[in-house]
Amino acid sequence: MARLPPWIRSSLMTDRAFGHVHGEVSSKGLHTVCQSARCPNLHECWQKGTATFLLLGGNCTRRCKFCAVDRGQPEALDDREPTRVAEAAASMKLSYVVLTSVTRDDLADGGAGVFAATIDELRRVIPGVRVEVLVPDFQGLETAMATVLKAGPDVFAHNIETVRRLQLEIRPQASYEVSMGVLRFAAKWQPAVGVKSGLMVGLGETDEEVRQTLDDLAGAGCRMVTIGQYLAPSRDHRPVSRFVPPEQFEVYAAWAREAGFSRVASAPLVRSSYMAEELMEAEAG
Repeated sequence: MARLPPWIRSSLMTDRAFGHVHGEVSSKGLHTVCQSARCPNLHECWQKGTATFLLLGGNCTRRCKFCAVDRGQPEALDDREPTRVAEAAASMKLSYVVLTSVTRDDLADGGAGVFAATIDELRRVIPGVRVEVLVPDFQGLETAMATVLKAGPDVFAHNIETVRRLQLEIRPQASYEVSMGVLRFAAKWQPAVGVKSGLMVGLGETDEEVRQTLDDLAGAGCRMVTIGQYLAPSRDHRPVSRFVPPEQFEVYAAWAREAGFSRVASAPLVRSSYMAEELMEAEAG
């Protein structure tokens, strides 16, 4: 695996808050994308008392070349998962909760009903809570997207992940067009919801392709975007093609604002749900 450059740094320190998050997740049998995707920001986020909950079990039905989430036989749905997530979020005293999931192509609704039930349960248990969802593409099924949107998330996110040219290679069971369609559908939803996407660099794209992708996302109605450095989870995953220096991420951020994004997070260790609450509250522009 490629040697990490000096600007890739993440904290490994732990404290009482870290232990509390770990305890809540473990005791309630929950999954987090922090663990399953081997996020480099896990220690930082858990020390702040927050985590991104991973719904629908721990096994994904897809084989994306960048992702560390386990693949295998999908687990049976757990009717109590929404309740356990809400209880954990309440114990962690979260006022902003991020929900994502493995992709479940085996389910008729792709798991949209579980997203909706978890949003409802969070709102019941934590009055005033804000909820961000990071959803799969639901195979482009608009009824599934509508199920999630009717539950009223504050932010509806779906990641484009990489540029058009690399989609088939990196996301063999997904497509650029379907993902853009998900974002367009959400952007037209009323009442309006914040629409967000995420893009990785270092997978073999060019800077010109990054700019075109940002323009395409903005054209789809997306107004929040995260841009981060791809880091290969193992030798079996897509190797890193380049390490983008921090100053180039500043260029990407400028391009995103020029394209029309109101909220942008662009830096090597940025991930789609990293500092999600802070990005939501950031001043536009």
